Amino acid sequence: MPDSEGRPVIYVLDDEEHITELVAMGLRINGMAPVRFHSSRDALDQIESSRPDLLILDVMLPGLDGFEVARRLRQAEGAGTRVPVIFLTARDATADKIQGLRLGVDDYVTKPFSIEELVERAKAVLRRAMGTGPGEHRLSYADLVLDEDTREVWRSGTVVDLTPTEYKLLHYLLANARRVLTREQILERVWDYTFTSNASVLETYVSYLRQKLDVLGPPLIQTVRGVGYSLRLPPKQQRGAESA
Repeated sequence: MPDSEGRPVIYVLDDEEHITELVAMGLRINGMAPVRFHSSRDALDQIESSRPDLLILDVMLPGLDGFEVARRLRQAEGAGTRVPVIFLTARDATADKIQGLRLGVDDYVTKPFSIEELVERAKAVLRRAMGTGPGEHRLSYADLVLDEDTREVWRSGTVVDLTPTEYKLLHYLLANARRVLTREQILERVWDYTFTSNASVLETYVSYLRQKLDVLGPPLIQTVRGVGYSLRLPPKQQRGAESA
């Protein structure tokens, strides 16, 4: 939660002191309150007693690596509110990025990185974690319902548990139900950036949303080949709904 001056508290965990010092400086200049850690266990212990608004986490750590830190963090949180996480990684392999996303990591930055980019990524993740603003209605399409006030989602009457990024992606798709949204539109609106190299992040999050939604009914997130995605019923269900 924010500090006494209202600044978002950011935990920075990396075993290289010069990196945490540089990152902390960039965050502080941009109105955030960084806290530096060089030990995975120290960071996890601190999170138990005082939750940050964001954790910036190096993957290649001695002892407990970043994957294990993220895994333990998510296990401890259970179904409660999650601490957003950005991975710092020297690994550029897609498999490593997907593993991080499976653990509920919100974003990743590949070393070497610019402080300006990391700060912008941090701002974007914080905006997503804070939600899309106070809602006054529920959004719905077919048997899918999203409550903007409580940030709860149901499909066929069953609660669907989503991470903050999954929620924002679904909110944008649902607010534009039946419209075709380009990959660039979705990346800009949900992730607040349009780097083409991050198309795999969008595809991965769409995959996880489908896994959570499609077990409860017909697939709703349709791929529009060469363009992007659209939240709508499959053609057969659409025709049935229109004739009903």
